[in-house]
Amino acid sequence: MAKGGWVYIMANRYRGATYVGVTSDLIRRVWQHRKGKGSMHVRDFDKTRLAYAERHEEIVPAIAREKLVKKWRREWKFALIEADNPDWLDLWDQWHPAGEAPNGDVQR
Repeated sequence: MAKGGWVYIMANRYRGATYVGVTSDLIRRVWQHRKGKGSMHVRDFDKTRLAYAERHEEIVPAIAREKLVKKWRREWKFALIEADNPDWLDLWDQWHPAGEAPNGDVQR
């Protein structure tokens, strides 16, 4: 059975700098970014806000979509985010209880 995937966009602020990524485990990957253990680019530019996430049943289409979105103009990425998240809220806060790591440990 193939494992699905997620295309996601991290941002540093409303309509700010973005990072497009792909992963099979969104919660774990976002947690890594938020703790400075994901992409060095995300860490260096403080892109810790999960602004957008898109689920795919298969990882291969998710990878193709990530490559496509990465090439998009900045305004197109903003439009994608704002179609589902017009206020650029941090989706992490909606999906995961404050202060908990993906495995249920308390944030340190």
